[in-house]
Amino acid sequence: MPNSPSSSAQAARQALADQLKEIRSEARLTAKELAAAAGWDRTKISHIEHGRRPPSAADIRTWCRVCGVEDQAEDLVASLHAAEGMWVEWRRMERGGLKQAQESVLPLFERTRVFRTYSSWLLPGLLQTEDYTRAVLRAVQQRRGLVDDVEAAVGVRMERQQILRRPGRTFAFLVEESVLRTGVGGPDVMLRQLDHLARAGSMPSVSFGIVPMRSDRATRPVEDFWIHDAEEVSVELVSGYLTITHPREIAMYAQIFTALADAAVYGVRARRLIDAARRAVAAQR
Repeated sequence: MPNSPSSSAQAARQALADQLKEIRSEARLTAKELAAAAGWDRTKISHIEHGRRPPSAADIRTWCRVCGVEDQAEDLVASLHAAEGMWVEWRRMERGGLKQAQESVLPLFERTRVFRTYSSWLLPGLLQTEDYTRAVLRAVQQRRGLVDDVEAAVGVRMERQQILRRPGRTFAFLVEESVLRTGVGGPDVMLRQLDHLARAGSMPSVSFGIVPMRSDRATRPVEDFWIHDAEEVSVELVSGYLTITHPREIAMYAQIFTALADAAVYGVRARRLIDAARRAVAAQR
């Protein structure tokens, strides 16, 4: 399991380590005795129990067998996989192609009822036009040398946007003003995207705010993130995709979202910023 920038992943890894230590203690085995029975170096036990070295699924099964609790092995292996899933490098998430990566988040979107999302890099996928999405995914595919299934991936993302029209869901989108002027796909693509953005922001279930570029702002831009209900946060970093489930961390993202929302403009004032961005993009044609 790679080191994660999130304490959620670290906490999950340490919780598993603590469980394994407890199993060894209840079996009345010393670390030396467990290592000998498993055919391991003694230091391996210490490293696993202190969270310095993640166990493999095979390690967990051997640990449980030696300690006489083989019936607990599969639950612990499931905990291992859950902890591993908190931090996924892009190359791992996308190794099956961009279509598969897009499909992997569908269950999360299906079960979420309240969406809060903030973007400082690109417009959120639910608000993107087909051409904008195509330009974004094509750039990812080429930069990372992935299999070319861009058109299929675009189709999945466009289909996912139907969730905006389903009853019982609300969406709060915040974007930095600079995102409106970030060149994606060229001026024509951006002009159509800005027109679409103005229309999408008027949907009954959607709140759309823009954080203006100001020299005196109190809350600085942060990484792109999604808050799904109050149970999970998805964060897009340069190197990978982070899933946060620790309540304290979720509360931190909710707090920063509130601060950014307070700094944002909406309605007519947001439309003025979109119009200004549109004029700036049109001047590039």
